[in-house]
Amino acid sequence: MARKTIAVVLLVALSLFTYFRTSSADQDPYLMTDYSRLHPVKVERVVKGKEEVQLIHLLQDAQEHRLKVSIAGQRHSQGGHTYYKDGVVVDMTSYNRILSIDPGKKQITVQAGTTWEDIQNAVNRYGLAIRTMQSQNTFTVGGSISVNAHGRDIRNGSMIKSVESFRLLMADGKIRQVSRTENAELFPLVLGGYGLFGIILDVTLRLDDDELYAVTTETMPTKDYVQYFLTSVKSDPNVRMHIGRISVSPDGFLTEMFAKNYSLDHSEPLEKYNKLITREPWMAPGKLLFQLNRSFDWGKTLTWDLQTKFFTEQSGELISRNNAMRAAWQFMECDQPESSDLLQEYFIPVNQFDSFVQALGKIVMSENLNLLNITVRYVNEDNEAALSYAKKDMFALVCLFNVPLSDKGQEHMEQSVRQIVDEALSRGGTYYLPYAGYPSLGQFQTAYPNYKFFFQKKLQYDPDELFVNTFYEQYKEGEL
Repeated sequence: MARKTIAVVLLVALSLFTYFRTSSADQDPYLMTDYSRLHPVKVERVVKGKEEVQLIHLLQDAQEHRLKVSIAGQRHSQGGHTYYKDGVVVDMTSYNRILSIDPGKKQITVQAGTTWEDIQNAVNRYGLAIRTMQSQNTFTVGGSISVNAHGRDIRNGSMIKSVESFRLLMADGKIRQVSRTENAELFPLVLGGYGLFGIILDVTLRLDDDELYAVTTETMPTKDYVQYFLTSVKSDPNVRMHIGRISVSPDGFLTEMFAKNYSLDHSEPLEKYNKLITREPWMAPGKLLFQLNRSFDWGKTLTWDLQTKFFTEQSGELISRNNAMRAAWQFMECDQPESSDLLQEYFIPVNQFDSFVQALGKIVMSENLNLLNITVRYVNEDNEAALSYAKKDMFALVCLFNVPLSDKGQEHMEQSVRQIVDEALSRGGTYYLPYAGYPSLGQFQTAYPNYKFFFQKKLQYDPDELFVNTFYEQYKEGEL
């Protein structure tokens, strides 16, 4: 009898612990949120995109009932870009057919919900590869071009340079073909326009040849990175892809880093290496290691030491372009109810890199931020997108923080991020808009001086503001 009583007490205690641990709004299955879990809201409904006629009727119905419409893919943006309170969310992940492949022109046309993995699976047999995408291949094409994504490729710039054309369903119910020559004004507005001008139906993308790369990893002091990049990476046309990673270990905090290069290699036939990787190796131990990275300083040191050793020992290995663009990611997933891993990204002019890293380090230390990882990428100048984040050649510092979801924790993170953004802006840099909207309205306007034109065109093409999201409401002129 005593054992039963103890078992019942333990069961009740566990139930209460689980209830209070998961009683926050971000755990409510009746509320809509994104990867950040920061601002869950009740939406009117979520509708799977299936056919053009269905989507046209959906917009008509929303207008008749005075509902707002937001567009979602994998929902990995983190600032409310994919939903709006009491609005209709159009889930485009099921709108995902590959429509045509033209190997001669090196082009592919796909529906907007198609993932990059779908494209890789389709074009690999033709010896073709994606030109530009994020490191992970799980995102949708529509979502990627809506944020004007960038990745490891250092020769082709951001996503906008890979897009040949697209079709756009707009607020008036009409479908327009958009390219640099047809409805050309819409092209730089929609690409990097965060779903505010309409529903992207399908996209024609430029492809590149699949290639064989030799992977090399070199370690260095962070202060030497710029010179290394300019002399050993950018000036070498055989280096096609590149990333850097800066140590967050207390022992070498932001003063040590490694650079990983993917250089064209002709020593072996591509066919020996172009079978696509279909699973993520070492996922379970990687997940445990990254949890230690979140939780302890010694975990950060252990993670950095093992990571550096692993990649350095990989030097000389060969990999195809398509496989190099299938980065592991599942080991980093965070599902803790009380916190979330959130990205912030800063674009810094090349000659300001070292100065910014030092300023960033001071803020992280003084504010006691839990910085988990910094990846460095190179982004070519882009003067095409209306909301361009790279008005000159930039280094992108992709910073992953573990952030409390409590009100107090969010207030602290917001004021800390605003300090970091000020440091970026003072050096002629910018920050990336797909992530949590910690920066102020003034910082947004400084980083994106073309904002007035962008919002004016938004209202010109969508005067009733049918297409909105939480991001739009925060940053449109006159708000906040």
